[in-house]
Amino acid sequence: MFSLLINGKKQTVKVSPDTPLLWVIRDHVGLTGTKFGCGKGLCGACTVLIDGKAERSCQIQVKDAAGKKITTIEGVPESSPVKKAWIEEDVPQCGYCQPGQIMQAVSLLKEKPRPTDADIDAEMSGNICRCGTYPRIRSAIHLAAGKPAKGGRK
Repeated sequence: MFSLLINGKKQTVKVSPDTPLLWVIRDHVGLTGTKFGCGKGLCGACTVLIDGKAERSCQIQVKDAAGKKITTIEGVPESSPVKKAWIEEDVPQCGYCQPGQIMQAVSLLKEKPRPTDADIDAEMSGNICRCGTYPRIRSAIHLAAGKPAKGGRK
């Protein structure tokens, strides 16, 4: 049995210690905003924050997440500058990767409140978007940081 703090709420789950956190979040806790993408930590669809840092939940075993503060997309308030910027910049097309993209962006802005294009490209490079909305993602991150993007949305 494992005790997890997810989005500020204590969750107790009875699973094998090596169960990926992704499946605990989705199947046992019922928060389906965190997505399954590749299962290998390569695409970023399953990104959550663990103690404020972006992590691939498909690669974290529940035993390693116990006792840590976990934030999923559902734990990011609608009033978040990142979520607001995502809407204003019309970032999503299919939307599947967006929870992971947003979580990665939240982590980036916590570490670098005024990121450069190079900072954004480096931090977001592990989050794949099949629709290719990368210029809008970059613009949204700049907007969330309170800094207009160079050249605006593309």
